Amino acid sequence: VLVATTIIIQNIGAMSSYLLIIKTELPGAVAGFLSGDESGSWYLDGRVLLLITSVCIVFPLALLPKIGFLGYTSSLSFFFMVYFALVIMIKKWSIPCPLPLSSAIETLQVSNSTGDCKAKLFHLSKESAYAIPTMAFSFLCHTSVLPIYCELRSPSKSRMQNVAVTGIGLSFLIYFMSALFGYLTFYDKVDSELLQGYSRYLPHDIVIVTVKVAILFAVLLTVPLIHFPARKAVLMVFFSHLPVSWMCHILVTLTLNTIVVLFAMYVPDIKNVFGVVGSTTSTCLLFVYPGLFYLKLNREDFLSPQKLGACALVIFGICVGLLSLVLIIFNWIDQ
Repeated sequence: VLVATTIIIQNIGAMSSYLLIIKTELPGAVAGFLSGDESGSWYLDGRVLLLITSVCIVFPLALLPKIGFLGYTSSLSFFFMVYFALVIMIKKWSIPCPLPLSSAIETLQVSNSTGDCKAKLFHLSKESAYAIPTMAFSFLCHTSVLPIYCELRSPSKSRMQNVAVTGIGLSFLIYFMSALFGYLTFYDKVDSELLQGYSRYLPHDIVIVTVKVAILFAVLLTVPLIHFPARKAVLMVFFSHLPVSWMCHILVTLTLNTIVVLFAMYVPDIKNVFGVVGSTTSTCLLFVYPGLFYLKLNREDFLSPQKLGACALVIFGICVGLLSLVLIIFNWIDQ
């Protein structure tokens, strides 16, 4: 029950953060295809566009009874992410360093010296508190493991291992290249949402507009995949005593989608969602629970290397989660 509850909170946070990207980026993508200044129009309102895409795309895909079909949409979103990474690598040479100043206020605030263009291997600040939770959040696919395992053509431990290694390996490669070239473009001026920087310095670049559209599709197609284990967890915790029915399936899907859309509409910054959810539920699902399960299920001597490793994993997860959460709260108070 504890794990299922954590999965519900984690996946609601994940879906909210993805829909937050839709809310902030979709108006800019739509504006990129329009010639005149049409600010104030309903089709450039992030909340209206978020509601339309949630009703027309996310909800119908989330209603699917089996996760296997979402493999097709996942493949499509993966290729969109590859395109995103490639464009970030290429555009590194389109934005000069030092960065061009866009306003008189920036001239006073920003030291526009060539010293800003030197990469630092480590840079510790208050914002570093968000780093590990965000990485934990990014690699958390544990909640989808059981549904995927159940729908493999011939499920086995080795086949599931191959799926996990391939999925995490490809994700790491895309994240690493995007992060590296994003940092080498903006250095310490990187936004918490990478594409916003490109929108500021290359506002009418057609390639950046197409990347935005690709990312928006990737995000939209990922939300139903995260929704699947969240709905499974809700059904297990609250409705396990009821017989399986389409009515229950639809109502839970609708309720989860409504909560997620409301969160996405009223949370101001994606960094806050990543930070809080990453430091609490993500660290639990990544480090604490796997270690606890291993300690409970394995019959080895407690001083065996495997059990000591599991203990270390649990302690590491608790320490990292608490430290990050405390630093994030202090950061909020400071602001």
